[in-house]
Amino acid sequence: MNVAHPNDPSGVFVPDGMFNVRGASVGPLERLRVGVKDVFDIAGRITGAGNPDWRATHAPAARHARVVDMLLANGADVVGKTLTDELAYSLNGENHHYGTPVNPVSPVRIPGGSSAGSAVAVGSGQCDIGLGTDTAGSIRLPATFCGVWGFRPTHGAVSSDGVVPLAPSYDVVGWMTPTVELLARVGEVLLPPAKDEVGLLPRRLLLPEDAWSMADSMVGDALSDGVARLGGHFARTAHGPLSANALELWQQVFRVTQGREAWKTHGAWIRTNAPAFGPGIRERFQWASTIDAETAAKASAHRAEITETLDEILTGALICIPTVAYVAPMKGTAASEENRTRALCLLSIASLAGLPQITVPIVHANGYAVGLSLIGPRNADRSLLALAENIPDWV
Repeated sequence: MNVAHPNDPSGVFVPDGMFNVRGASVGPLERLRVGVKDVFDIAGRITGAGNPDWRATHAPAARHARVVDMLLANGADVVGKTLTDELAYSLNGENHHYGTPVNPVSPVRIPGGSSAGSAVAVGSGQCDIGLGTDTAGSIRLPATFCGVWGFRPTHGAVSSDGVVPLAPSYDVVGWMTPTVELLARVGEVLLPPAKDEVGLLPRRLLLPEDAWSMADSMVGDALSDGVARLGGHFARTAHGPLSANALELWQQVFRVTQGREAWKTHGAWIRTNAPAFGPGIRERFQWASTIDAETAAKASAHRAEITETLDEILTGALICIPTVAYVAPMKGTAASEENRTRALCLLSIASLAGLPQITVPIVHANGYAVGLSLIGPRNADRSLLALAENIPDWV
């Protein structure tokens, strides 16, 4: 287990993971501290991916991941490698081998994962930028639980070169920050040029009833004021469903296609090395190994239909949903498959179609955080960040 270090009171860094790689002397991110999830390569250091057996079977990286190079070139300083769930295949943020970073909003609750260390580093003030990955919600969920801003870009918008994959057709590189201004500033550095945008974002806001009906009352009540204020910035709002009450089917399509890819990515290594996985991770990979080609092909075809549906819905609209349907569970109670299913019903929407999503933190007075999300058209990343930055009163 990870042992508390006086310079790491929240337990966000991997063992021996605190160091400093100084960036360029000047730049838009000058002297901002970056915590890098331990799935990104840092030259001369082993990328541990949250598992000691992975670490033991891999050599130090020859060079930085492309996105790390970009941050350093723009003046940011990398201050260490942050904890991740094993091979990024969990949403809990509780690592069986290395411990659980301390949720900065409520220490008795889990931080969420898999980019747990990066989210806690930002929420606790130990870092200015938390670099992470998002496949099934690994930026969006921990950002929500830890009360920070989070951004999942359009799939492929940010380079994943030098990043340990999980399910490549879903994996994206994303980031978390304490403010929306910094979230957008990082986007200016990492995202493709503005000419790749689809233009100005639409003025219609969709609040899909099937997504909102999944939210616990604690979440819905905490988000109600923010939703009302946000709606005032759009010409009109609508409440029609996304999926004719089939979001649970969507999450199953996601789960099967992700699992098939995860086993294709890591199955050979798992068979060769028989790694010691913690609870949940072990069972998830075991299940993934049983998904046959026919089942995966049917799910992939359904995924294409879902993507087409979402692209059509987002013509002239943005989607606004709760980021997560429930508040962060207490430590030691986070393994519920029911919670995981409910989380994926909402988180898989953007993942399935590779869409950009921003999550806005709202910290409730009773000591928990919730998230309000906007999903935009593909490649509208810069416009989505600009919209969030220019709405001053929605949180």
